[in-house]
Amino acid sequence: MRILGIDYGQRKIGLALATSKIAEPLGVIKYLNWKSFVIRLIKILTEEKIEKIVIGISEAKSGRETRTFGEKLAKEISLPVEYFDETLSTQEAQKLSREAGIGCKKRTTLEDAYAAAVILQNCLDLKL
Repeated sequence: MRILGIDYGQRKIGLALATSKIAEPLGVIKYLNWKSFVIRLIKILTEEKIEKIVIGISEAKSGRETRTFGEKLAKEISLPVEYFDETLSTQEAQKLSREAGIGCKKRTTLEDAYAAAVILQNCLDLKL
């Protein structure tokens, strides 16, 4: 199953891809407006033949915003959307990328994609 992981943010949205039991960072989409985001995302969903989406979700206000984003997204696409706890995913992504020797500039640029990969990998690990 080909799964897209999403780390939602108001300005940037990190994406990760799992085609097997391993999640990998895919990229970051800068969030300018809903229409342009959906157009870019649908292109990725089609190109990557995505079958399901996993969105990282936290608690409190941020979690409510993420759930609203996910519900709105589910209305735009015809794929299953599920949520997975993203607690500490950004910190874990930063730690892992430092340990992997990834430079500071690249780490900062792709931080949200790495966080999406951590979220997706944790989801995959739990379901195996």
